[in-house]
Amino acid sequence: MNEFMLDGFYGIIIFAVIAIVLISIFLRFVPVGLWVTAYFSGVKVGIGTLIGMRLRQVSPHAIIRPLIKATKAGITLSTNELEAHHLAGGNVNAVIDALIASYRADIDLEFEKAAAIDLAGRNVFEAVQFSVNPKVIVTPDIAAVAKDGIEIVAKAKVTVRANIERLVGGAGEDTIIARVGEGVVTTVGSADKHSDVLENPDMISKTVLSKGLDSGTAFEILSIDIADIDVGRNIGAKLQTEQAEADKNIAQAKAEERRSMAIAQEQEMRAETQKMRAKVVESEAKVPLAMAEALRNGTIGVMDYYKMQNINADTDMRSSISNQAGPTDEEE
Repeated sequence: MNEFMLDGFYGIIIFAVIAIVLISIFLRFVPVGLWVTAYFSGVKVGIGTLIGMRLRQVSPHAIIRPLIKATKAGITLSTNELEAHHLAGGNVNAVIDALIASYRADIDLEFEKAAAIDLAGRNVFEAVQFSVNPKVIVTPDIAAVAKDGIEIVAKAKVTVRANIERLVGGAGEDTIIARVGEGVVTTVGSADKHSDVLENPDMISKTVLSKGLDSGTAFEILSIDIADIDVGRNIGAKLQTEQAEADKNIAQAKAEERRSMAIAQEQEMRAETQKMRAKVVESEAKVPLAMAEALRNGTIGVMDYYKMQNINADTDMRSSISNQAGPTDEEE
């Protein structure tokens, strides 16, 4: 009898352990607590749906809790929509927060649009916040030169709000900054004097704002304000100075070229002169030979030769006297 009771006791313990393990596995696999929370929150979801999420390796908490939040905010969604977005790699909680914020702010935003924005890599909740509370983008210092050559350095504050319709495929903040910078440079560059810009800086804002710079971007520009404007360098004078220096260097190079050519030509003339002198010396060296040949042939007589010598002596004497008399007009 005791052995029978002992065996029955052990059987009950084993059955209880197996039951506890099975119940733990069931509760682990089937989030009954989440189902109860959803039921009392007004979200109609079945146990089979939760089990299906487990089988599809989708966390039920990542779907049901945002769905409860949306239902309490008065937004009607289905578990299939949220689960599909989750499986696509989207942030379900951020999309629900964006839908609730847009619903409260009376902004027309459908779930499909919000999901597309989220999958595009943008923060959809932050975009809705920017639609309600505009954002100020501060540009870096923008340098531009007026027609009088004076540089103007300006900094602008661009107030923008998100354009929900263009968040997918629209350009970002960098494009806004680049376009505003281009508009500032164009406006200042078209001014005749830099003082006109300093006296009326809002001409930059009006001109830039009228260009429709937010076209094709994810933002809508509300205003462009010049936060700071200063006078920079005298670019015109600097360019003129650099041009004058370049012209001077070119002129010096050309003068040096002409001087080198003149020196080369002078050297050539000297060489030519030496060559001609050598020819004269060579010719003079042949004169005694020719005289000797003439005397041998009897072409000239001895008296003729002496007369020629006397004439040369008189010529040398007169030249010596004229040199002693003083310099000529040309030498003076």
